[in-house]
Amino acid sequence: MSFGRPPSISTGFQVTPPNRGSFPLDHYGECKDIMTQYLECLRKNSSTSSECRHLNRDYLGCRMQKGLMEQDEWKNLGLTNLKGDQPPEEKGGAK
Repeated sequence: MSFGRPPSISTGFQVTPPNRGSFPLDHYGECKDIMTQYLECLRKNSSTSSECRHLNRDYLGCRMQKGLMEQDEWKNLGLTNLKGDQPPEEKGGAK
């Protein structure tokens, strides 16, 4: 019996980078306070992330400001229409 690699790995296996690039660790704890608040919110709400989405957005915003992740729009990250957000203005004016 052979104890080598599975046959599927030895032929045709290609390493590909993540779709959104790397996600560097926050070695200096620049966004640790917000991350801690988010995790505490999840604990208090039985891991219901819908109650803590505003903190998730704050955390990702901190990471973008500090250069720990690439800048992106909130709609691409699934963080639009949160509680307290201003509704988008309607186009075309009132009739």
